[in-house]
Amino acid sequence: MHYYGDSILRTTATPVSDIDDDLKALAAAMIVTMRHENGVGLAATQIGRTQKIAIIDPTGGEADPYILINPEIVYVSPETMIEDEGCLSVPTIWQPVKRHKCVSVKARDLDGREYTIENADGRLARAIQHEVDHLNGILFIDRLSPMQRRLINGKLKKLAKSGGEEK
Repeated sequence: MHYYGDSILRTTATPVSDIDDDLKALAAAMIVTMRHENGVGLAATQIGRTQKIAIIDPTGGEADPYILINPEIVYVSPETMIEDEGCLSVPTIWQPVKRHKCVSVKARDLDGREYTIENADGRLARAIQHEVDHLNGILFIDRLSPMQRRLINGKLKKLAKSGGEEK
């Protein structure tokens, strides 16, 4: 797992061109890591890989996770919601983040088939936006107001210095 302060988290992931055994093994490893860390989602950059793939499971393991290869958000609702959000790569920090209430995302699965998650809302919509942000080098803390950032600046500095050991 890579933590706040690691430059790979600011990397824009590269699109996947071939869905091969290596990518399938990466997806399986990501699922294990996400579940081990009790996460809702995980982007490849969080484990040091720069491919455009994310795993999302808002059910806590009760359903198969979504595997999003080359995800692209194709619709966002004008309505927004503000809820506390955290991140496996920014442990111990939770802050209210404004996100679109409803989104649709187009992606490929491990068989290379394109599919769309239409009008996702709630926790799924938040997770999609969070993980697509990761693949674009954006962290949830980048979406905070300047005042919110100032309030957590000390914790962020400690995290960056410790490489995530503050969790």
